[in-house]
Amino acid sequence: MPSIPIIMPQLGESIAEATVVNLLVPVGDQVQTGQDIIEVETSKATMNVASPCPGRVEKLAVKLGESYPVGAVLGYLEASEEDAIRLGLDGHTPPRNRDEGNGNHESANRTSADGAHKSVQPTVRGLPVPANAVGASYMSPRMKARMVELGLHAADLAGLPGSGAAGRVTIQDFEKFIANLEKHRLSQASTMRVAVADAMRRSWTRPLATVALPVCFDPLLAHRKTSNPKPGPALYALRALALALSENSAPAGRLIGNKIVHPSAIDVGFAVEAEDGVLVPVIRQADKHSLKDLVERYDQLVELARQRKLPVDATGGSIATVTNFGTFGLTWATPIPLPEQTLVLGMGAARRVPNWDEAKGQFVPVMEANVTLSFDHRVLDGGAAGRLLARVAQLLASPETL
Repeated sequence: MPSIPIIMPQLGESIAEATVVNLLVPVGDQVQTGQDIIEVETSKATMNVASPCPGRVEKLAVKLGESYPVGAVLGYLEASEEDAIRLGLDGHTPPRNRDEGNGNHESANRTSADGAHKSVQPTVRGLPVPANAVGASYMSPRMKARMVELGLHAADLAGLPGSGAAGRVTIQDFEKFIANLEKHRLSQASTMRVAVADAMRRSWTRPLATVALPVCFDPLLAHRKTSNPKPGPALYALRALALALSENSAPAGRLIGNKIVHPSAIDVGFAVEAEDGVLVPVIRQADKHSLKDLVERYDQLVELARQRKLPVDATGGSIATVTNFGTFGLTWATPIPLPEQTLVLGMGAARRVPNWDEAKGQFVPVMEANVTLSFDHRVLDGGAAGRLLARVAQLLASPETL
């Protein structure tokens, strides 16, 4: 009877290999089409490899705890001629790599002579980033010096596959990468762009999450229409966040080691788009000044930021940031907190949407915008972040209290 190979399937778009964690049937057992034979684990989930057709398990050419690439032969089924033809296999051709059961062939053997575990080479192609690209997780002194010379960070090499042991990026890989860059059109990044990139790189070393609420902006817009001077929408959000944090500043604390560092003052920044980057002016003690009293200072800082002439006392040291991404027509976004902050509050563009009015028993049009809160998940959980955002939304619904 012909032997049908049991193949490691493609378990996901970016999955190139999987580790065998359990054998669900013994050699010699009869199995049916679709019956689970081997349990495997990827970096994302635990899945099963199923039988391609009815038959008897002839051989399992795998070891528990070993990793195998997509397309690898994991074993063989003794099946009928009809099933072999249906699967497009020649039942009279001996199966390839029949010594796989011994675990000593190149693709199945994951252990070198000195006992070092080696990663399999993926067979899948067309991934957005090479599946074996681990980035520069280890850098030799020579490579570190070269990167400092060129002003590069490890994050710049995140998509670079290494040819060294355990996929390490070698100095040869690095120099080849640099030489290849020279073949493309290059332009000098501005100092502001580099600074923003560095801040975001450091921010992303933390586990970040985002919660959101749709907020009716009709009260805010009505209040703004009758105000003189008129506050900007972001200033409403800044003032609401400042008041919410003045009631409980713990959500704005920073985790340093095993200590939570609580803020000593409610200093809140706001994002202003400048040439080739973003600046964050800071309003000091935003909880102690009314919305009306903050308008002049806010407008002044916006103009100074656009001119890149912010005074020293208006930069740095803020505990949170407000960003109005709605000015770009965006309705939803997940802003990233600055490295020294835990929170960033975002506002989307307001849109007219139907809202059910219980008193009228019908839908009525309202102006609604999404308000998001991105946070350092080490300091806050979803519940605490949600309560803070709900309080901000409540304050925005009563702009006269701001």
